[in-house]
Amino acid sequence: MSRTTKHILSTTQVEAEKVFLVGIDAKDLSDGWSIESSLDELSYLSKSAGSRVVGRLTQKLQKLSRASSTHYLGQGKLDELINLKEQYPYDTVIFNDELAPRQQRNLEEALSAKVIDRTALILDIFAKRAKTREGQLQVELAQHQYLLPRLAGQWSHLERLGGGIGTKGPGESQLETDRRLIRKRIHRLQTQLEAVRRQRALYRQKRKISQIPIVALVGYTNAGKSTLLNALSQADVLAEDKLFSTLDPITRSLALPDGRQILLTDTVGFIHKLPLSIVAAFRATLEELAEADLLLHVVDITHHDAAEQFQTVEDILRDLQIDHKPRITVINKIDLRVQNEEAMSGLAIPLRLAGNTVLISARKGWGTDKLLDKISDCINGSCSPNIVAMNGHAAT
Repeated sequence: MSRTTKHILSTTQVEAEKVFLVGIDAKDLSDGWSIESSLDELSYLSKSAGSRVVGRLTQKLQKLSRASSTHYLGQGKLDELINLKEQYPYDTVIFNDELAPRQQRNLEEALSAKVIDRTALILDIFAKRAKTREGQLQVELAQHQYLLPRLAGQWSHLERLGGGIGTKGPGESQLETDRRLIRKRIHRLQTQLEAVRRQRALYRQKRKISQIPIVALVGYTNAGKSTLLNALSQADVLAEDKLFSTLDPITRSLALPDGRQILLTDTVGFIHKLPLSIVAAFRATLEELAEADLLLHVVDITHHDAAEQFQTVEDILRDLQIDHKPRITVINKIDLRVQNEEAMSGLAIPLRLAGNTVLISARKGWGTDKLLDKISDCINGSCSPNIVAMNGHAAT
């Protein structure tokens, strides 16, 4: 098993590896993120995984599709990255986009270092954060689905031994054995998760019969959703200042000011370039959002990429085909901008106040009464249309 394979499947504590970050700055990208902000987030992800970032490198291209099919980087930038190893002795190189198996193998050979991509990094963090059996099953499924196409070449060292007995066939045989074992494990995980989905469907059916409205918290990772859940429901949910602190749905009962009962659900946070494999693996979890009557989109207004984070979440909601649901935009962490709750009303934020918007501090409880009133209005059918814009980005 290669170093990369061991890294992907490991859920143990990662040592402080020295990592170098690499990304492509393509002019055709229209998601609003600059390459600097995207690599800043990749750096944050890397540090969350326990590594130390020693440098970064970018390549400008007209289109991301023009990236080298063999090495991701062009030859000049690849040579530059190889030479930078003397100045910044890295152990691992992390690429900001998902690499094809061929690119990953060629890069490891050229750089004489471990090479992973953004997807593998996120999966590694997910593996550390997953606490429940359901979360662990979902992460393991995504890991194995990611690993399967990357098995090719793991036994290629046998092909370089030359002719003779035991040099041509064994590699291929072992590769097929590994593929068969992983396919069986994927099938077993999918079967177990299907049982989880059926169980969740039963719970949702009971909720429908009880006619208790469901309100789901959505938002970018580390926007403060778990803190808000605690503030509104007096729940004792772990709320940490780190990425993906919540991977499993957490539901609490809550009484609104008008006396009506609702169920408030927190689930996994979203992130820029969220891999499709993770979205697919977390299908059982994300179905909780599809069944919700109202979404609370929590935004960390203090983040310098708040507008881009906001739009990323809106785009994912659209991809999940749940962007039609009524929702409230909850502007969080206001306490880091003003001294007291009274000053919130005069705060200038990069948000055109259209639709349903509430300013709060989940940590200090500011604005939660207004939020509960707005939730009551929406549950009773008097929500404004879902039209919100930040810094020129519009979502309807």
